[in-house]
Amino acid sequence: MTGHPNPAVISRYAGGDPDLDEATVWSVEVHLEECPDCRARLTGSAPVDVLSLLDRVTAGVDQQIAAGPAPMPRRRRWSAARHRWLVWQLVPWLCMTAAVLGCAVLLQAVQPSLPSLVLLLAPVAPLPGVAVAWSRGSDPAWELIAGTPAAGLPLLLRRTATVLAVIVPALGLASTRTGVSLALALLPCLAFTTAAIALGAVVGVRRAAVGLAAGWGLVVALPALLTTRLPVVLEPAGIAFWALVTVVSAAFALARSAGLRRLSSHN
Repeated sequence: MTGHPNPAVISRYAGGDPDLDEATVWSVEVHLEECPDCRARLTGSAPVDVLSLLDRVTAGVDQQIAAGPAPMPRRRRWSAARHRWLVWQLVPWLCMTAAVLGCAVLLQAVQPSLPSLVLLLAPVAPLPGVAVAWSRGSDPAWELIAGTPAAGLPLLLRRTATVLAVIVPALGLASTRTGVSLALALLPCLAFTTAAIALGAVVGVRRAAVGLAAGWGLVVALPALLTTRLPVVLEPAGIAFWALVTVVSAAFALARSAGLRRLSSHN
C-alpha cells in the first residue's frame, strides 16, 4: 500500500471488519505507526462504544494518577523479618525435639539405672532445626532468600538463634528435672550447633547436621546405652573439651563463611 490508506479502509479497520485481508490489515497497522494524521482519522472512525470505553479507561487512569501511589502494606516488613529469622517448617521439628526431651525425662524417672538420656540427647537436640533452617526443600521462599545480600552466614545465624531460643530452655528444664549439670547439657548443644554450621560451609548444612547426628548416635549414644555408662566427654571433665570445640568451630565458620553462600550449602 502506497500513500495514505483509503478512509473507507481505515473505517473498516476501526470497526474490525472481518472481510479485510491480512495483507491490508498489516499495511494499515504499519502506516498507522508512522502517520499521526491517519491515527487521528482512526480515532474518529472508531465505534461509539469503543470511544466510550476509552473515555472511561482514561478517566480511571487520570483518577488513579491524581490519587497518588497506594501505600505499601505494612505486613511486608513483618514478612521479610519472618523469613530472615525462621521458616514455619521449623515448628514441627522444634516441637518434636521438645517432645523427645520430655520423653527422655519421663524414661529417666522410670529407669534410673539408664545413663542420662538428657545428656546423650543434648548435643544432637538442635541439629534437626538447624538442618531445616537452611534447606531449600523446607523453605518455600528459598529461591528469593538465597539470592539476597542477607543470605549466607548472617541468615543462618538468625535462624539458628530461633532454634536455640526453643531448644536451650527445653534442655534447661530437662536438666533441672533430671538433676544433671546445666553446663554439660548446654555446652555440647552449642558445640554441635557451631560444628554443623562450620561443616555446612564445606559439605552443606543439612548433610553436616545429619552426619553429626548419625556419628554421635553410633559412636557415643548407642555404646553408652549398651554399657549403661556415660562417655568421658559427658562427665564434668569434658566441659573444657566442649568449650574448645565451640570456639574452634565458630572460628572455622567465620573463616569459611563464604562457602555458606554456595548452592550446595543449602542442601
